[in-house]
Amino acid sequence: MLYAASASAHHAFSKTFDPEKQVNLSGTVTKVQWTNPHVITYLDVKDANGKVTNWKIEMGNPASLTKAGWSKDKLKVGQMVTLQGWQAKNGTHFASAEEVTMANGEKLSAASSYDRGAAVPTSGTTTPKPVY
Repeated sequence: MLYAASASAHHAFSKTFDPEKQVNLSGTVTKVQWTNPHVITYLDVKDANGKVTNWKIEMGNPASLTKAGWSKDKLKVGQMVTLQGWQAKNGTHFASAEEVTMANGEKLSAASSYDRGAAVPTSGTTTPKPVY
């Protein structure tokens, strides 16, 4: 029964995120939840006017992130990062990360569930635009 509940809580990328809504977010980590089925990071992002918005960022599961070079302590509260990914279809401050760039320039895959072969953006843009 626990397995069924866990499986039903999981979602497909295409149900929640929009490959046409690419985002490039830079900000300060405020919280990290290293749990299944996804690691969730919260990021305070300041817009051009100085307004701070807290974003919920979904990453891959802990096992996939570990294979990609992550450890549970890689992201720390107060740390500055930049990430690229896709915003939620509903336009909220929720995104699925594809890549995270650490303050020292190190780039790590976020083990996103986005399948580029299954859902290729049709807009023709491949450069993420800042979203606040």
